[in-house]
Amino acid sequence: MPVRRLDPEKIREALDAQLADLGRPPFDGPENAAGNACVQAVLDAYEAGLTPVKAAARIAVRHLLDELAARAPGRSVEVRVPPYAAVQCVEGPRHTRGTPPNVVETDPRTWLELATGRVTWADAIAAGKIAASGSRADLSALLPLW
Repeated sequence: MPVRRLDPEKIREALDAQLADLGRPPFDGPENAAGNACVQAVLDAYEAGLTPVKAAARIAVRHLLDELAARAPGRSVEVRVPPYAAVQCVEGPRHTRGTPPNVVETDPRTWLELATGRVTWADAIAAGKIAASGSRADLSALLPLW
């Protein structure tokens, strides 16, 4: 299953909106760095006690979910980060209908922190921030992505 590409213009718009909300100048880096910069800006907003710009949070979550799917292609695990996105990844038996047997679900902040190494899988599980079911739902070997 090919990974969807986010629209670079929409990434830039959301990133600049998040940076403005943080009181920072617009992003002036290369297009291929905007996704990671958006992730960082959203994490900075969380750390500052702010609610991230919705479009920036959605893009940051989608960017890192797409990275996970690219690194671990397959359809045996569904990773859900409501309300923003979900992907299927990890090789193995795939499902075709209904709820998949291997599901990981978490909130946007926890997903961004997991994917960037700010929190470990074990710590997030222990804190009850991840719901994981199924024999393939342990993503600890795949994280962090950065």
